[in-house]
Amino acid sequence: MEFVLYLVLILSGTKLAGHIAVRFGQPSVLGELIIGIILGPAILGWIHDGEFIHIFAEIGVLLLMFMAGLETDLDQLKKNWKSAFAVAVGGIILPLAGGFGAGELFGLSASHSLFLGVLLSATSVSITVQVLKEMNRLDSREGTTILGAAVVDDVLVVVLLAVLTSFYGTGTGGDISIGLLLGKKLMFFAGVFLAGWLVIPRTLKLLSRLKVTEPLISIALVFCFAFAYFGEKMGIAGIIGAFAAGLAISQTTYKHDIENKVEALSYSIFVPVFFVSIGLNVSFDGVGKQIGLLVVLTIVAVLTKLLGGAAGARLTGFNGRSSIAIGSGMVSRGEVALIIAATGMQSGLLLPEYFTTVIITIILTTLIAPPLLKIVFSTAADRNGV
Repeated sequence: MEFVLYLVLILSGTKLAGHIAVRFGQPSVLGELIIGIILGPAILGWIHDGEFIHIFAEIGVLLLMFMAGLETDLDQLKKNWKSAFAVAVGGIILPLAGGFGAGELFGLSASHSLFLGVLLSATSVSITVQVLKEMNRLDSREGTTILGAAVVDDVLVVVLLAVLTSFYGTGTGGDISIGLLLGKKLMFFAGVFLAGWLVIPRTLKLLSRLKVTEPLISIALVFCFAFAYFGEKMGIAGIIGAFAAGLAISQTTYKHDIENKVEALSYSIFVPVFFVSIGLNVSFDGVGKQIGLLVVLTIVAVLTKLLGGAAGARLTGFNGRSSIAIGSGMVSRGEVALIIAATGMQSGLLLPEYFTTVIITIILTTLIAPPLLKIVFSTAADRNGV
């Protein structure tokens, strides 16, 4: 029953911490991330990561991105695809250079420095999605550009990681075929497009007539998890697959019914566990010896992603404040970078003594993103008279 106790602590803790954060003018997700650090091994040690936490957290982030897809304006996304691509590319070039430079500054080898660059190039918009939802800006031009850029970013970073492990990795990472990798990604997007166009609308219409409880919600979740699984198998992050499923369902007449019920399910149990699980990765053991590297990496991580994304947005027609808002939305590295860090350990591209420092850097970018987004988007809204 230990996991049941964990749920009691997580659900009560996240709601209370989220409320306190809002009272201080911050997004509720900031409080929910911090309570994970407080309850986890870093401070109180009341909750420890484990299989059940991992499973619930994985479901939580998939549902969060599925809802983001449901709420995304597809027409707006089509209009801003050039901006999304430019934001993704700008948000990779600068962090890649910055991470490499930081590694060289602290005496790391070229391969380890390059890996730091690839790691800092990653983006996870799951936290950004939650903040934008709270501010009712998810379907704005800036919001859809951020979501589009996250899809492009995921593809490019995985390709970069594959190239790096092919040249420098050891063990399972050193024999990757780049052609096969790109082929699998093309297969994913083709499959998702065809399923979204031909399969999902017909299936929802057919199965909505079943004489059982909530058939529509169940089949929507089937598509969410199936797309996520297919994405992982094809070398695309599961969150991109879940987002694609939500985007496809958003084009059907069942959108609002599914959205309302999935949101209640998600925020009552699974999403809070995901937010807390991020904080459970924090440990301060041995960090004092690498405080300089931690500070430099965090500054580089935030500034390069913010400025790189903003530059891509500015070059494709956004004004200055909207560009900064978009760059801010790309700052969080979240679970995507945590996965890349673990991959780096397995392939020998990330030395074990730097693992904790890198993990804390990732957590700090995730903690910095919510208040940064709140400030920048609020300022942009005030300037535009929103």
